[in-house]
Amino acid sequence: MTRVRTAGRGLQRADAAWPESRAWRSSAWPPWFCSWTLVWMLAVAGCAGSLPSTFFSLSPLPAAAGQGAMTGGALGIGLGPVTFPAFLDRPQIVSRDTGNRLAVDEYNRWGGTIQDDFLRVWSENLSYLVGTSRIVLFPSEVRYPLDFRITADILTFEGTPGREAVLKVRWAVLDPLLERALAVHENTYRQPLRPPADHAALIAAMSAALGAFSEDVAAVLRTLPKPQSTREQPPESASPG
Repeated sequence: MTRVRTAGRGLQRADAAWPESRAWRSSAWPPWFCSWTLVWMLAVAGCAGSLPSTFFSLSPLPAAAGQGAMTGGALGIGLGPVTFPAFLDRPQIVSRDTGNRLAVDEYNRWGGTIQDDFLRVWSENLSYLVGTSRIVLFPSEVRYPLDFRITADILTFEGTPGREAVLKVRWAVLDPLLERALAVHENTYRQPLRPPADHAALIAAMSAALGAFSEDVAAVLRTLPKPQSTREQPPESASPG
């Protein structure tokens, strides 16, 4: 009987010591450490599962891209400003989904800005088509005599559910000194996407649409005489003495 009671007291002492041992084990890792460890593990898992972004840029007409260095030219041309809708002026490539819904792709982006890229390629195309290197992009601090200035409002420049790229632009040719409109146009260009109709095909079709627009602008410039304000004026006759 005595042994039984002794054994019972021993069990009681062991049971009383167990909570202290369990409390010591739980206090070895503070709660804040466990929380930060969980956050770190989730962050690593998220980074490991995210897809890398792909960056694109527009390209000039093949003939313009292959031309050699050019110096001077018969015309001085100012390009810009070019305005874009706010929903297109973003790093992500935007496509029209259905109706009024837009698809903004987080993993396919412009290498720079769509506005700068548009102006760069437009100027390369016109330099080749018109045969001049005297092209200034506005806004610019560069100042030299210009024969024409061309502005453009981009209304649409995106992919569509019909697997084509669409460029709709309202543009004007101005007398750079008198700010008088010499020609005003609104054009729409559609270019189908080639298989497999992915983002690379979309950017190629958008570049082709910009190329067609550049060709139309060059054709209009060829029909316009130089504004009187930029022509060489005859010297003033001396007043009679």
